[in-house]
Amino acid sequence: MKKILILNGPNLNLLHRRDHSIYGDYSLNKISADCEKLAKELEIKIDFQQSNNEGELVDSIQNALDDCDGIIINAAAYTHTSVAIRDALEMFNKPKIELHISNIFKREEFRQHSYLSGVVDAVISGLGVQGYSIALLAINNMI
Repeated sequence: MKKILILNGPNLNLLHRRDHSIYGDYSLNKISADCEKLAKELEIKIDFQQSNNEGELVDSIQNALDDCDGIIINAAAYTHTSVAIRDALEMFNKPKIELHISNIFKREEFRQHSYLSGVVDAVISGLGVQGYSIALLAINNMI
């Protein structure tokens, strides 16, 4: 059975408390439940994680090297700052999708640069929380 790591970065644990005009009013727990439901339909296994700590995100990617068939990552603010997460993703030689709930290219200038885009296979940005389902469908087809 295929196994996909869905990795979420800082402040996404409080997604439902963030600016609803940008992020909607879904909680990360609801997104996780929606992903679990879709994964069951697709007959794949997911490991849905969130951390506010850069090192823990790097550890999760490293642990996925031999354990997972693909990674979907919403690195949140670390998208724009983390060479360490980029380097870990670069070592993962299986399908990878970078995900953003908002359209980062319509936001502040500092959010418009991603350290991760150059080492992933696809980027989904601006489709709201539906981006998670789209990413899961896409990565399932990529594997």
